[in-house]
Amino acid sequence: MKIVVLGAGAWGTALAVSAGSNPLAEHRVTLWARDADQASAMQAQRENVRYLPGITLPPTLNVSSLDLAAPDQLGHLVAGADLVIVATPMAGLRATLVRLSTCRMPVAWLCKGFEAPTSEPFGLLAHEIQAQVAPDLIAGVLSGPSFALEVARGQPTALVAASGHAAVRDALVAAFHSPTVRVYANDDIVGVEVGGAVKNVLAIATGLCDGLHLGLNARAALITRGLAEMTRLGLALGARAETFMGLSGLGDLVLTATGDLSRNRQVGLALARGQTLQQAVASLGHVAEGVYCARTVVQRAQGLGIEMPIAQSVVALLDGQIKPEQAVAALMGRDPANELN
Repeated sequence: MKIVVLGAGAWGTALAVSAGSNPLAEHRVTLWARDADQASAMQAQRENVRYLPGITLPPTLNVSSLDLAAPDQLGHLVAGADLVIVATPMAGLRATLVRLSTCRMPVAWLCKGFEAPTSEPFGLLAHEIQAQVAPDLIAGVLSGPSFALEVARGQPTALVAASGHAAVRDALVAAFHSPTVRVYANDDIVGVEVGGAVKNVLAIATGLCDGLHLGLNARAALITRGLAEMTRLGLALGARAETFMGLSGLGDLVLTATGDLSRNRQVGLALARGQTLQQAVASLGHVAEGVYCARTVVQRAQGLGIEMPIAQSVVALLDGQIKPEQAVAALMGRDPANELN
C-alpha cells in the first residue's frame, strides 16, 4: 500500500513510522515536510530530531520536501497513492484540502479542533471545511487516544477511523492496523471530531486543577462533567451519543486530561504555576490546539444554545479575565442542577 503523509510534525511522523514498521504489511510510506532543511536532515539522519528525537525512521519511509505550491508537484507526490494523510495543524487544513480537492484516492486528516472563524460567524470542524472547499473528496478522520511518542515506539494504541465513506474507513484500517495499533471503524464523523476538539479544551481545565493540587476528586468531577459538555455539543451538531463513550470521546478525554505527554494539560499546569499564556505556549515547542480552539468551541455552543461552563471558564482564563483560583471558584459556585441535564 502506498501512503503519503503531508506534515512531518510529531503525529504525522509517528504514524508514518508506525505504518512503515508494520511487519505484517509492505507499505511504501512518503512523509512530506514543509521545511526542506528539516526534510534533508531527516532523510540523512533517519530521525525527526525536532519532533520525535530518538525514534529511528524505518528504511521503507522516504522523506520529501517538494514545493507543493509549484505546478504539478502535489500531483507528482501523491501519484499512485492508495491513501493521503493530512497531518497539518487545524490552521493549515483548509489550504491543504483546496490543493487536494481533485484527488480521487481516500484522504484523511489527523488534526483535532475547530477552525478559527473565516467566512462563517463561527469556527468549523474539519469535515465542514472539507464540505466547503473540497466537496468531491472521499475523506474522513483518524482520531482517538494517542500520544505520538508512544505510537512511534510501538506501544499498544487504539484509534478510530471515521468517515461516511466505507472506502476511507477501509483504507485507514489497512494502512495503520498492526500488531501494536488497533483501528476501529466508525461512520459518525461528527461525534469523533467533536470529541477530538473539545477534549483539548477540557484538558487545559484538568491541568489547571492538578496544578492547583485540588485532588483526585476534583479531577474526576472535571473529566465527568466535561464529558457531559462534550456530549451536549456533539448531539446538537448531529452526533450519536454512543460515540462519546468510545475511544474518540471518553478515551481521548481521559488520555489528554491525565497524561503528562498532553500539551493541553501542560498549558493548564503552567497557568496554575503562575505563568502567562504566552510563556506556557512558548515552553511547549508544539501546537496546543485547545488554546486556539477554546473560544471557537464556546462560540459554537452558544450559537446552539448549549451550556459549557467548564469550556467557558477556560476561555475566560486564557483571555486573562480571571485567575486560576477564580476559575475553580466559578465552577464550584454554580447553582445545583440535575446531573442528567
